[in-house]
Amino acid sequence: MIEAVAVIASAGTAMLLPVSGADWARFGVLAVGAAIYIELTRSIERQREFVAGAGPYVDTKSVWSFAAVLVCPPALATLMVVFTYALAWFRIWPRRRPSPLYRWIFSAATVLCGTQLAVAVLHLGMSHYPGIPSAQLPAGIIDVGIVALAGLARFAANYGLVIVAALMASPDLKLAKLMETFGEQSLEAAALGLGLVAATLVTLQPVVLVGVVIALVALHRCVLLAQFRQAARIDAKTGLYASGWWPQLAERALDRAKVRGTGLAVLMLDLDHFKDVNTNFGHLGGDEALRAVAREIAAETRDYDMTGRFGGEEFIVFLPEVDTSEVHRIAERIRRRIHGLAIPNGASDEPITGLTISIGAAIYPDEGIATLDDLIRAADKALLLAKDSGRNQTRIANTF
Repeated sequence: MIEAVAVIASAGTAMLLPVSGADWARFGVLAVGAAIYIELTRSIERQREFVAGAGPYVDTKSVWSFAAVLVCPPALATLMVVFTYALAWFRIWPRRRPSPLYRWIFSAATVLCGTQLAVAVLHLGMSHYPGIPSAQLPAGIIDVGIVALAGLARFAANYGLVIVAALMASPDLKLAKLMETFGEQSLEAAALGLGLVAATLVTLQPVVLVGVVIALVALHRCVLLAQFRQAARIDAKTGLYASGWWPQLAERALDRAKVRGTGLAVLMLDLDHFKDVNTNFGHLGGDEALRAVAREIAAETRDYDMTGRFGGEEFIVFLPEVDTSEVHRIAERIRRRIHGLAIPNGASDEPITGLTISIGAAIYPDEGIATLDDLIRAADKALLLAKDSGRNQTRIANTF
């Protein structure tokens, strides 16, 4: 339904204005900027996607599509949305997609609906459209107000449609749960503001547009990535997510899996006979072993998986979008990698070797698994079975 509305609205606004050669030139400059930006931030976007929760996703690609709304005819503004979403689909997720294609199409459709609403506001209110705010007063002030109104209309349409769709897809989710990350939407406002800057630069001095790309990449690396990795959220000993933080990320990932109808697996990992390591190599040697094991676990997981320390010598990994066979393969790769470790020990010339790890896994959705606690309990039960069955092995809940 939303997709049909987006197509009809886009076709309707496309007829408002013709497209000139200069329009195509501005579109091309913005498209190049968008492509560079998507390429430079795609690894971070993979991580953001899976910790974003069930609510609306902060889409910083809107810098480019909103700039196109301002300085390009409606047909090219629509094309910019399609271009950025298509490019993100192929470049951010080149092998395994975070969700079915139709969900990305739906997301693009909600943005297109908001885009056409912004086009209507600008077309009716701007002193000259498409274009940047007038340099003359008071017309310029009025134009800036119209641009802000267009940005608000675009955001409200997109946000509202996503909320309604999420509630329809998963009625058991409460509205408060979907809106728990509403404060992060201030980043969307920042993106729209940078869109106005990008529109002005592409009109007056296109070469300076590189500054917008730099600002956006810095926004990701200094704000967005830090939001999930820094500020006491990282376990100091292992460098993995701390036990006070990863449950929040896991809850978000599970909410997202429920809304999207996808899966989420968890691995519970426990080093076997770890007390012997502390006894034979001292606690400093034990700490070195924990750090080395953490590095090996991280090396065998994808950059958008969530790896944390559960406590003591226990670790936990959350794997979005995997099936039972893939969970088993990942767990076995980790188990074999740790068994082959030779860890330098600063206290002596003898390296720490012979480590083994037992792994229990569980997958949502599955029988008796509806919440994060259910998921962790099932994985813990599988871990205990791996321990009782001789250690140094992987067991998956509900498959034994």
